[in-house]
Amino acid sequence: MEISIRPYQAEDAQPIVDIINYNILHSTALYDYHPRTLKQQEAIFEDKLKKGFPVIVATIDEKVVGFGYYSEFRFREAYRFTVEHSVYVANDFHGKGIGKMIMENLIHLAKKQNLHTMIAVIDSENQSSVTFHEQFGFKTVAVLKETGFKFDRWLHSQIMQLMLE
Repeated sequence: MEISIRPYQAEDAQPIVDIINYNILHSTALYDYHPRTLKQQEAIFEDKLKKGFPVIVATIDEKVVGFGYYSEFRFREAYRFTVEHSVYVANDFHGKGIGKMIMENLIHLAKKQNLHTMIAVIDSENQSSVTFHEQFGFKTVAVLKETGFKFDRWLHSQIMQLMLE
C-alpha cells in the first residue's frame, strides 16, 4: 500500500465530498449541519486555488483517501501571512499515516510560500486531532467556549497554532 500526495484535480471533488459529508453527519470535525453538494465543494476549492492556496489529496492505488488545504485565516490584509488549514482522511483509512503525510506537505508548502503561522480550529472534544497537531509542534493558544451547537450540545473551539519561521 503506497500513499501518494498530489495536487487536487477536478475529478477528486466527489470522493472529497464523500469524506466531508461523512464527517458532517457523524462527527463534530465540521460544524456544518447539512451535507455539501458536489457543486458547493467545487466552488470552495476553485476559490482557494484562484487565491493561490494549495489543495492536495492523498491517494492509494489512485483512490482518494484524504485531502488537505489551507487558506486565509481572516480577510484583512494584515493577516496575509497567517493561514487556517484542514486535513481529512476517509474513515476507513485512519491510522495509516495518511494525515501525517498531508500535514507535512501542507507545512512544507506554507513555508515555501513564506507564510508565518498556521492555525487549526478544532472541536475540543476531538482529542485525536489535538494530539495529531501536537505532533507537528502546534500549541493550544485558546479555547473559545460554546462557539458551536451540534448534536444537541454546545461545542468549544480549540485554537492551535504553529509558528512556521
